[in-house]
This record gives sequence, structure tokens and C-alpha cells, in this order.
Amino acid sequence: MQPFRKLTSPVQPLNRANVDTDQIIPKQFLKRIERTGYENFLFFDWRKAADFELNDPRYKGAQILVAGKNFGCGSSREHAAWALHDYGFRCVIAPSFADIFHSNAGKNGILLITLPEAQVETILHKAETPNPDADGGYTLSVSLEDNSIHDNCGFSTGFTIDPFRRYCLLEGLDDIGLTLRHEATLDEFERQHDHAFWFAPRPNGAEQPGLQPRILSS
Repeated sequence: MQPFRKLTSPVQPLNRANVDTDQIIPKQFLKRIERTGYENFLFFDWRKAADFELNDPRYKGAQILVAGKNFGCGSSREHAAWALHDYGFRCVIAPSFADIFHSNAGKNGILLITLPEAQVETILHKAETPNPDADGGYTLSVSLEDNSIHDNCGFSTGFTIDPFRRYCLLEGLDDIGLTLRHEATLDEFERQHDHAFWFAPRPNGAEQPGLQPRILSS
């Protein structure tokens, strides 16, 4: 998983509340067994409309998505996080997130930032409104190193995040990465276990330690 430390990017506004996972990645794409290649299916149904926000060329290349409250509600499909990540979003800002989506996103390297609704509305308004004073367009800079956000138009704020999730994102550790931190200890346990359980000679008829006779019912 790619570590998240600092990011400066254009902002993709999605001024909608209760964006559910069935819209983020519709159910017909859940049969895929790969964990990548979902970027073309993100918001598949909504993107059919020419005026849908992601179809606006002003926001091409945005890595920060800003949306309304309760983002990621609906079913628990992890594919929603995969699709957002594959599309290129590394950070989502909203007033609130659904719990399971919040967990899935963090485990896939996406930083979720919860801000007060008034601040989110300020960012959305700035992203949606052309500003000739914003050199190169409207951008946000997010730092997980000091938990801060600022834009190129004078707005700045801080944010809070669970310390363990922050650590995982900073270090680029998903569940597998967290386990592999103990690789040497796990390897040593396996060596000792194999020697004691499988390789040690035993008298004829002796049971292997830890195994109990299985009694079959008639």
C-alpha cells in the first residue's frame, strides 16, 4: 500500500449526500475476482449523464474528492474503495462517512477526512465556482504529517483521525503489511512448530501431540 503523507491536488466536488456504495460501484461489477481495474466502473450509472460532476474536464486528474454527509452508506462491498482508489482518489472529505466504508477505505490507502458541514460546503463552493485568482485552478493541500488542510485561496483548517489508522496510512500498511512486520517471529514459530509436531520421531502407535482420537458415531 502506498504511504500517504502529503498531497496537493485539484478538488473533485460531488455535492450530494448519502452517496451509497451501489452508486460508487454497481452490483454487476462485483463478480470480478480482481482487486484492480475498477476505475471505469466508478459511479457507472451516474457517469452516463453528460452533466455529472466527474465528466467535467475542469476536474480531470483530481485526487481529492469532496462530498456530502454519510458518504459510502449502503452495502459493505470493499469494491467501493477499490474503485475510488483505481480512479485515482487518495483522499475523500465529507461531513460523515458510513462505518464499514470508513474501514475499507483506510485499509486501501484512502485518507478519509471528516470536517464540519459548513467547512465542506465552503470547499465545495470554491471547487464549483471558477476563480481567476486561483493560479492553476482550485487546489487543496492535505498533510497527514501534521493533520492540516489548506487551499490556494486562503482557507485552512485541521482535522482529527484515529491514531492507529493514521499510523497505517503514513507507513503504507494494510492488513497484510501489518502482519508482515512480525515475519521473522512467524517464521521462527513455524520452524519450531514443524520440528516439534511433524518431524520428531515417535514410537509406533503414539499419537501426535495436540491430536485427539476422532470417535465416529454409529
